Amino acid sequence: MDGTAQPLLIRHDNDGIATLTMNRPEARNALSVGLMSAMQEAMDAVAQDRSVKVVVIAGAGPGFCAGHDLRELRANPGRETYKAVFAQCSRLMVSIVKLPKPVIARIHGVATAAGCQLVATCDLAVASEAARFATPGVNIGLFCSTPMVALSRAVGRKQAMEMLLTGELIPAGEAHRIGLVNRVVPAADLDEAVTALARQLAAKSPLTLAIGKEAFYRQAELGLEQAYAFASEVMTTNMLARDAEEGIDAFLQKRPPEWQGR
Repeated sequence: MDGTAQPLLIRHDNDGIATLTMNRPEARNALSVGLMSAMQEAMDAVAQDRSVKVVVIAGAGPGFCAGHDLRELRANPGRETYKAVFAQCSRLMVSIVKLPKPVIARIHGVATAAGCQLVATCDLAVASEAARFATPGVNIGLFCSTPMVALSRAVGRKQAMEMLLTGELIPAGEAHRIGLVNRVVPAADLDEAVTALARQLAAKSPLTLAIGKEAFYRQAELGLEQAYAFASEVMTTNMLARDAEEGIDAFLQKRPPEWQGR
């Protein structure tokens, strides 16, 4: 327990955008078992909620997410405990990737270790100029092996290895340069920038976004010829969807499309 009556995760829905705010500000939103469980429940819920078009993950307080809760881990030592925690975190990250809706990370303050993993896992990321990123496990004798999975898929190998081997904090501008985040904005503009991006995505066909997101991650793991064969099949199926017919007709007729999500 966190010793507070406040919920570990706060969900706020508005105009098809579900904002999930990690709410352990005193612990820099460290990913305790309780918080990860709350996030998993929220992911499972929004996956089935047709009213939700886009998900935003944010953090309360001074930081985005400081990674795993090291105090909780050390208070419950043992192979089975550690194995369960890392498996739970891995399942949460995979759920974000498999969620059939875009997920945007809203980053302020620090995003370190599993917090940096969370940023790398999200489909898109918008950061405040004050944000900082690191995989600092190497500094305390615990290499960021699970964060490495997401980080190495989001940025180039040399950049990922430098972050993993040095553990140094990098500023938001550098995170943008290496592709860890999409946009960097002044702190005062962060909410506006995230909302604008989320609304832009929410205006698209939800079916098309779901098809595209799944295809993007699946083709990335295939060889070139297999990727093209897979993507061609996806395009064929997509063309037969009602939303594709509507979108193409609307474009040709110079009118706004009316999405049906099918």
